[in-house]
Amino acid sequence: MRRYLFQLLFLFLPVVCGGNLSAAEPLWDGFEQSPWFAEQYQYLKPGPEVRAIIVAPRPERIKPERINRVVLFATPNGNTMEQTLGCEQKEGRDWHFNIQHIAAQHRQWQSINQRENLILVCLNAKGLSWPAWRARHPDNPRLIRDVIAGILKQIPLKEPRLTLACHSGGGSFLWGFLNGSDTIPPEVDRFVFLDANYSFSTTDGHGKKFSDWLQADKGRNLIVMAYDDRNVLFRGKKVVSPTGGTFRATQRMRDEFEKTFTFKESAAGDFKIATALEGRIRLLVHQNPRNQILHTQLVGEMNGYLYATTVNTAEAAEQLPVSPRSYSRWIQPEPFTMPEEKAVP
Repeated sequence: MRRYLFQLLFLFLPVVCGGNLSAAEPLWDGFEQSPWFAEQYQYLKPGPEVRAIIVAPRPERIKPERINRVVLFATPNGNTMEQTLGCEQKEGRDWHFNIQHIAAQHRQWQSINQRENLILVCLNAKGLSWPAWRARHPDNPRLIRDVIAGILKQIPLKEPRLTLACHSGGGSFLWGFLNGSDTIPPEVDRFVFLDANYSFSTTDGHGKKFSDWLQADKGRNLIVMAYDDRNVLFRGKKVVSPTGGTFRATQRMRDEFEKTFTFKESAAGDFKIATALEGRIRLLVHQNPRNQILHTQLVGEMNGYLYATTVNTAEAAEQLPVSPRSYSRWIQPEPFTMPEEKAVP
């Protein structure tokens, strides 16, 4: 009887072990295992004075039948990519780690998205300012395209669709990308500007490029979120100039698009929403009745990244960006980190 039981054990052992091995496929080349989630990540130096981090599901969570999507998120001025991705707040920890939580919002989207393999990439420039980086590199439109191409080479997924997203000064990265050619590449199907559209320019042809791109494919979306910043004060002074700020930039965008498209207006809560192309152009402006600085609240506290990346998808929630945070369970306890010498050049 004992001999028979041992024979059964040896028969079933390869099946059990084989199942475990297939459930834990090797990490992608050069990637590290996250200690908190079923993720892998890699640090990169994809261009001059540029750092990036790729955060991807573990290989066994990548499903070949799904669409591949890479979200590239350009950091705001004064924030590292680690701070932008976020982690739990602790005594003595820099407050910047607790204001945007792009990684946690992305994980929440990933948890409900059964259509796509979602990869998040966060980038920051030396000096933590994309406008300053572009000023140091006059050939930045070409460099930005090269940076993106270099990042995609590190992701072993075929034909990914691209979402280009940003907050604040990160918008400069997206404008530099737009300036790189007369047309927007077809693999890009969503732009997200989170209080980041300051530098929209008709002179640089931004409106025409967006219009041509949007009309060429009904799966493309342009999402802009801003707030009425015209009269906001900090230490007794207005935070924007008489012609600056995202409220005015959003109006400039609408004025340009109205030459081609018809807009519909609606209101909900503190937001006014202008949409065209059946909602694929979506300009949301918080009316800011209390005259507060909502620059980061729109992104993190009000779930702005999650709203903007999912609106017009099967995973979209009906409500507009609003507090409180819906993604708290997905916040990691410590920040991402990796020795500088281990970053892929």
